[in-house]
Amino acid sequence: MSELNLRYFAWVRERIGTSQESIELPGNVATVADLLGWLKTRGPEYEHAFEQADVIRTAIDQTHVPHETPLAGAREVAFFPPMTGG
Repeated sequence: MSELNLRYFAWVRERIGTSQESIELPGNVATVADLLGWLKTRGPEYEHAFEQADVIRTAIDQTHVPHETPLAGAREVAFFPPMTGG
């Protein structure tokens, strides 16, 4: 296992109740999609935050990536809700 820093922004942060945490990455979690699925099992607040995981944007070490991106070598993963702008 390896330690991974997670950062949560906007309503993802509000639903989980924290802006960041460090976790021990389970051995069966290899991609961002795997991580999202695993996080949903950590409790109702995580399940609520990631219930529509397909709309969550993700960055690994401050670079936006698709959900199929491997986590190998990552130090930080950040989760953002969809961005709206104007």
